[in-house]
Amino acid sequence: MQLHRLLVASCILAAVAGCATAPETGRRQVLLIDSAQEAQLGLQLFQKIKQQTPVSRDRHANAELQSVGRRIASVVSIPNADWEFVLFESDEPNAFALPGGKIGVNTGILPITQTEAGLATVIAHEIAHVTARHGAERMSQDLLVQLGGTALTAALGSQPAVTRDLAMQAYGVGTEVGVMLPYSRTQEYEADRVGLLYMARAGFDPTEAVGFWERFQAQNRGSRTSTPEFLSTHPLDDARIAQIRRFLPQAIAEYEAARR
Repeated sequence: MQLHRLLVASCILAAVAGCATAPETGRRQVLLIDSAQEAQLGLQLFQKIKQQTPVSRDRHANAELQSVGRRIASVVSIPNADWEFVLFESDEPNAFALPGGKIGVNTGILPITQTEAGLATVIAHEIAHVTARHGAERMSQDLLVQLGGTALTAALGSQPAVTRDLAMQAYGVGTEVGVMLPYSRTQEYEADRVGLLYMARAGFDPTEAVGFWERFQAQNRGSRTSTPEFLSTHPLDDARIAQIRRFLPQAIAEYEAARR
């Protein structure tokens, strides 16, 4: 009987939360995490990463990151956002964004971004994950599965350690470096699509995104080491690039409108 009640409570919570929709695409989502709490978790995780990973002192690269990041941030709306763009000294070709406007980029990805538009592709894609609240969506799914409906309040309130652990898992943030959230393929394609719109609205040519992903694909194929974290949870293949090409017409229209 207790198990039955847990399942019923979980289903009710999921049904209520399912009314949420992702921005730009309108996809229905299950969201059980408050946006303010999500932002606080993002801040805590980002502080932890900054303590564990050296920050780059490359003035040119830092200036470019700030410029590109601010331009894209200016065209999006994220509740409780306190924008911060940090370039981490790491050979791992990686980037990530956390709730509250915390953006991390590793120096190892810069040889692949190559240009401002390439960097904009990465940042816009990551910010799209945040605006669509993909991390909260993943956390909500985990909470429903692991805790059950009646334990949700306790997990989010009286047991902050549990919440932090779930956040670390959901956002894929390890103990040493920030890595990508293992988003679903649906979420990845959504971030690709919305990211193209964001970079276009910020005045970056969205057609340059194709070149970036092709370079990343080539980097992955030519690597003698294991697949980089940035790629290990991403559907980076010919199908993905083809999907991006299908998203381009709307993004190009946005880009042209932004230039007028």
